[in-house]
Amino acid sequence: MKEKVQEVLDQVRPSLQADGGDVELVSIDGGIVYVRLQGACKGCPMSQMTLKMGIERVLKEQIPEVESVEAVE
Repeated sequence: MKEKVQEVLDQVRPSLQADGGDVELVSIDGGIVYVRLQGACKGCPMSQMTLKMGIERVLKEQIPEVESVEAVE
């Protein structure tokens, strides 16, 4: 599952990088994916929306086993 998640993150990464941000896969625990937002995404007030409506939505669409995506520091 880790490889699948990484592939999907690689798909969304260009849009994050276009705004000066990035995302790093930290770990997966059951159906919960833990990521670290980096660059401009780290302190952005919209980062929760990016995380839930962007990254989490795409991961859930492409990998049904994903239950949620959580950000870690």
